[in-house]
Amino acid sequence: MADEHVDGRRVRGEKRRAEIIEATLAVVTRDGAAGVTHRTVAKQAGITTSLSTYYFATLDDLLVATLTTVADEYTARIRTIIDGDGDKLTGLAALIAETGGPGRERALAERELATMAARRPALRPVARRWRDNIAELGATLTDDPGAVATLVAAADGLCTAILLDNAPADVDHLRTVLGRAL
Repeated sequence: MADEHVDGRRVRGEKRRAEIIEATLAVVTRDGAAGVTHRTVAKQAGITTSLSTYYFATLDDLLVATLTTVADEYTARIRTIIDGDGDKLTGLAALIAETGGPGRERALAERELATMAARRPALRPVARRWRDNIAELGATLTDDPGAVATLVAAADGLCTAILLDNAPADVDHLRTVLGRAL
């Protein structure tokens, strides 16, 4: 009986933690990364500031957890592309194209969090995961390290360009650019 009680608390705690992370993404989407404080996140999540700091003692802890959640999602999606039977570059192009669609605001928030890593060392290992995942995908297509590095740079650049242009992206065009990078 005691184990069931502890497991119930754990599940509720994990759910609360996930809600705080989603609230953080919502704040970044609305106000940019500079708008993230324990107070703004707590207000977004509908909880007290002290509860936010209970789960994430520092702002870096909160930002790392949020960026880790995003990185985990991309890792899973890229893993599906790598392990799938389809054309890997088309799969990557489709993933990048989502940056210009209905998910643009979230993609912008995610990119802002990743860019924040340049000034916040605690975020760097997590922010590098996107690039590491693209490199892993590239290594399934070529054994040329230079081509893999070019693919990673092209994927980063395409994501940035789509966000800057604020326009839908053409998967075929993206696939062509990625193919040329290899």
